[in-house]
Amino acid sequence: MYKIISTDEIGPKIKSYEIYAPDIAKNAKAGQFVMLRINDRGERIPLTIAGTNLEKGLVKIIFQELGKTTMQLASLSIGEYIKDFAGPLGHPTEIKKYGTVAAIAGGVGTAEILPIIKELKNLDNKIITIIGARCKDLIILKDELKQCSSSVFFATNDGTYGIKGYVTDVLKKVINKEKVDIIYAVGPVYMMKAISEITRKKNIKTIVSLNPIMLDGAGMCGACRITVNNKTKFACVDGPEFDASLVDWEELVSRLDLFKNFEKIAIDKFKHNRECNCCKK
Repeated sequence: MYKIISTDEIGPKIKSYEIYAPDIAKNAKAGQFVMLRINDRGERIPLTIAGTNLEKGLVKIIFQELGKTTMQLASLSIGEYIKDFAGPLGHPTEIKKYGTVAAIAGGVGTAEILPIIKELKNLDNKIITIIGARCKDLIILKDELKQCSSSVFFATNDGTYGIKGYVTDVLKKVINKEKVDIIYAVGPVYMMKAISEITRKKNIKTIVSLNPIMLDGAGMCGACRITVNNKTKFACVDGPEFDASLVDWEELVSRLDLFKNFEKIAIDKFKHNRECNCCKK
């Protein structure tokens, strides 16, 4: 059992939790994730390790209430427990001196890009950060991003913060203005796919962090299989980061859509039973 030490609402239905998990905190690196299960009847979901406190043995996770499990997770309070919290999983980000790095995140993907740019900055890379969201309220971790970046650009769909538009609009301006050596992108699949199409034409190496359907996080179930360079890979053990130009994006989108109807049923059922306490037992 893993105790929730702190909770913070950092945006509309966006939560930041610190979990007491000293072994994970000791070994975690940028780009890795955990698989958690709230209780015996819960599903397993992957969440990125957004930070650690080695001295206190804490692991930070940041999530948005989108599905049944994240809604249930958000209903927990300080002092309550998560049954399973396994990690760190996946390959860590390759951190080295590249030169100029463009780091792009959409929505809660910001929580994953932040540890990466912190490590890249420590090796004296120039960090250009581009963050996108639907509106101003959904932009998170602004101050932390500015501390780790040479420059930060924001784009919102409705124009309430930064430019009105998408991260791809900003990216086109950046790569037309200066030489970018590598790009890291984390966020919605359609966003990463669009970035890949732009950078492939410019021959800029682009690394994306993929989050397909996962069950065990150990490469045994095969649920997170994707096609990369015409070969089958498992995002949990071969990734989660891959060369964007080699990903079969159409297959990935199709697989992510497979269970949307079932997800909606689970959400509706959870909302209906929300007033009772049985889900916490």
